[in-house]
Amino acid sequence: MTSPETAPEIQQEIEKTRERLGQTVEQLAAKADVKARARAKADEMRATAQDKAAELSSRVRQSQTMRYRWPLAATATGLAAIAAALVWRQRG
Repeated sequence: MTSPETAPEIQQEIEKTRERLGQTVEQLAAKADVKARARAKADEMRATAQDKAAELSSRVRQSQTMRYRWPLAATATGLAAIAAALVWRQRG
Protein backbone atom coordinates (compact mmCIF):
# COMPACT_ATOMS: atom_id res chain seq x y z
CA MET A 1 0.00 0.00 0.00
CA THR A 2 1.44 3.31 -1.03
CA SER A 3 1.30 6.37 1.13
CA PRO A 4 -1.49 8.81 0.10
CA GLU A 5 -0.15 12.17 -0.88
CA THR A 6 -3.15 14.41 -1.47
CA ALA A 7 -5.91 15.50 0.88
CA PRO A 8 -8.69 13.60 -1.00
CA GLU A 9 -6.60 10.43 -0.95
CA ILE A 10 -5.99 10.85 2.78
CA GLN A 11 -9.72 11.45 3.37
CA GLN A 12 -10.60 8.34 1.33
CA GLU A 13 -8.10 6.24 3.31
CA ILE A 14 -9.61 7.54 6.59
CA GLU A 15 -13.12 6.51 5.43
CA LYS A 16 -11.94 3.01 4.50
CA THR A 17 -10.24 2.67 7.87
CA ARG A 18 -13.39 3.81 9.71
CA GLU A 19 -15.48 1.29 7.79
CA ARG A 20 -13.10 -1.58 8.64
CA LEU A 21 -12.98 -0.46 12.25
CA GLY A 22 -16.79 -0.34 12.42
CA GLN A 23 -17.04 -3.88 11.06
CA THR A 24 -14.46 -5.10 13.57
CA VAL A 25 -16.32 -3.46 16.45
CA GLU A 26 -19.59 -5.09 15.33
CA GLN A 27 -17.92 -8.50 15.20
CA LEU A 28 -16.40 -8.05 18.65
CA ALA A 29 -19.73 -6.87 20.07
CA ALA A 30 -21.45 -9.97 18.68
CA LYS A 31 -18.84 -12.21 20.30
CA ALA A 32 -19.11 -10.35 23.59
CA ASP A 33 -22.94 -10.63 23.69
CA VAL A 34 -22.99 -13.72 25.89
CA LYS A 35 -26.76 -13.57 26.47
CA ALA A 36 -27.55 -13.63 22.77
CA ARG A 37 -25.09 -16.45 22.12
CA ALA A 38 -26.50 -18.46 25.04
CA ARG A 39 -30.05 -17.85 23.83
CA ALA A 40 -29.12 -18.99 20.30
CA LYS A 41 -27.46 -22.14 21.67
CA ALA A 42 -30.49 -22.87 23.86
CA ASP A 43 -32.81 -22.45 20.86
CA GLU A 44 -30.63 -24.81 18.85
CA MET A 45 -30.63 -27.41 21.63
CA ARG A 46 -34.40 -27.07 22.08
CA ALA A 47 -34.97 -27.69 18.37
CA THR A 48 -32.69 -30.74 18.47
CA ALA A 49 -34.51 -32.11 21.52
CA GLN A 50 -37.90 -31.59 19.84
CA ASP A 51 -36.71 -33.43 16.73
CA LYS A 52 -35.43 -36.35 18.79
CA ALA A 53 -38.65 -36.46 20.83
CA ALA A 54 -40.73 -36.57 17.66
CA GLU A 55 -38.57 -39.37 16.27
CA LEU A 56 -38.82 -41.35 19.50
CA SER A 57 -42.58 -40.82 19.65
CA SER A 58 -42.88 -42.14 16.11
CA ARG A 59 -40.83 -45.22 16.99
CA VAL A 60 -42.97 -45.89 20.06
CA ARG A 61 -46.18 -45.62 18.00
CA GLN A 62 -44.77 -48.03 15.41
CA SER A 63 -43.72 -50.43 18.16
CA GLN A 64 -47.17 -50.33 19.76
CA THR A 65 -48.81 -50.92 16.39
CA MET A 66 -46.65 -53.98 15.80
CA ARG A 67 -47.37 -55.23 19.32
CA TYR A 68 -51.10 -55.13 18.63
CA ARG A 69 -50.81 -56.63 15.14
CA TRP A 70 -48.93 -59.83 15.94
CA PRO A 71 -51.74 -61.40 18.04
CA LEU A 72 -54.12 -60.69 15.18
CA ALA A 73 -51.74 -62.34 12.73
CA ALA A 74 -51.29 -65.34 15.05
CA THR A 75 -55.06 -65.67 15.46
CA ALA A 76 -55.61 -65.48 11.70
CA THR A 77 -52.94 -68.12 11.14
CA GLY A 78 -54.51 -70.37 13.76
CA LEU A 79 -57.96 -69.98 12.22
CA ALA A 80 -56.56 -70.76 8.78
CA ALA A 81 -54.90 -73.89 10.16
CA ILE A 82 -58.15 -75.02 11.80
CA ALA A 83 -60.09 -74.37 8.58
CA ALA A 84 -57.53 -76.31 6.57
CA ALA A 85 -57.73 -79.20 9.05
CA LEU A 86 -61.52 -79.26 8.84
CA VAL A 87 -61.46 -79.24 5.04
CA TRP A 88 -58.84 -82.00 5.00
CA ARG A 89 -60.86 -84.03 7.51
CA GLN A 90 -64.09 -83.72 5.47
CA ARG A 91 -62.35 -84.83 2.29
CA GLY A 92 -60.57 -87.71 3.93
